[in-house]
Amino acid sequence: MIQITDFHKRFNAGTINEVYALKGIDLHVHTGDFITIIGTNGSGKSTLLNAVAGAFLPDVGAIAIAGKDVTFERDFERARYISRVFQNPYTGTAPGMTIAENLLMANLRGRAHYPRISLNKKLMTQFEKEVSLLEMQLETRLDDVIGTLSGGQRQALTLLMAVIRQPKVLLLDEHTAALDPKSSAQVISLTRRFIEQGQLTTLMVTHSMQQALQLGTRTVMMHQGRIIEDISEREKPGLTVDDLLDKFAELRKREKLTDDIVEQLRREYLISNDYC
Repeated sequence: MIQITDFHKRFNAGTINEVYALKGIDLHVHTGDFITIIGTNGSGKSTLLNAVAGAFLPDVGAIAIAGKDVTFERDFERARYISRVFQNPYTGTAPGMTIAENLLMANLRGRAHYPRISLNKKLMTQFEKEVSLLEMQLETRLDDVIGTLSGGQRQALTLLMAVIRQPKVLLLDEHTAALDPKSSAQVISLTRRFIEQGQLTTLMVTHSMQQALQLGTRTVMMHQGRIIEDISEREKPGLTVDDLLDKFAELRKREKLTDDIVEQLRREYLISNDYC
């Protein structure tokens, strides 16, 4: 489904602010793969998602999606078949519009449609059914302005909007990191259900090593713009969080990674585990 080949990206090249963000990324994502991505801060996790989404062009390398070379397609072109949920629950919705109007916008993505659009009874019935899947009692509140909802409710609706048209690729960028523990657990449960039911090809960045192991078919570990480990579905069930930390400890020995970074990962795990 996704083929990333020898992908390199530098930002602010040739200046004192140069950042070599992605260094020769090679990644093959099969149709239906659900890949969780972990790594230290600045390791390139979100930048990798940005590359797939088309937020920038590579310096070197290529990306193909569903057999089509999309390397030079920009993000608004790829938005026809890629959906994304960001960390901030207020990013993915239009706060001044109602729940139904937000869902209508998501439902029309990638479709040819006339300028005049109405929320007819058939659509409202469809949206009620889909919103009821969230189990948040929002199906009777479709006329409520979405800006009045809690962060957890908005993130759940953002997730629903992202999958409502069954995208070819779903990108999740730490989409539970800003939520309270209860909301985080609800959104993770919905994430698992929507991906499994739709067999969606998914890349999910997370700071929670527990989530990385419990969710998905593969886990990719990144460090300093490189993929340093690609853990298969067969290997994942036998691994623990301590095993992942040990892998970073091994990396520390090989690359003289400081104890502070390994400790950072351990702290992030302890914090994020409270939100699982």
